Amino acid sequence: MDDTTGLTKDAGWEVGVRQTVSAPLDEVWQWMLGEGLGVWLGDIDALPTEKGQPYETRDGVRGTIRSRTDGVRVRLTWQPQDWPHDSTLQVTVKDVPSGTTIGFHHEKLADRDERKLMLGHWKNVAASILARFGG
Repeated sequence: MDDTTGLTKDAGWEVGVRQTVSAPLDEVWQWMLGEGLGVWLGDIDALPTEKGQPYETRDGVRGTIRSRTDGVRVRLTWQPQDWPHDSTLQVTVKDVPSGTTIGFHHEKLADRDERKLMLGHWKNVAASILARFGG
């Protein structure tokens, strides 16, 4: 395996995970930004809607909304309380013939080990979403 898999020229280490579920985009988006927030972001009542607004989950993940286009994507900084740096997370949804594809793109990770940790994390999140909606 290449030791530099996931290393970018400008954004440090990154990882991407996608999952297609057999549900319409509107239903998936509503769930992702509603009751599903706890699955991918953490325990929080609601995610802010405006660029520049901060958020913090009850389990200590904090960040700032970078952009949000309903039904398309939300981009935010993402920093667990035990990380000395922030990272950037983009969550996307896309309408496909079999339902909706959800994508997690996580960049500005510190190193290979952090990338490996987050790859496992996002795969688990994707599996939880698949279990919720079915494939």
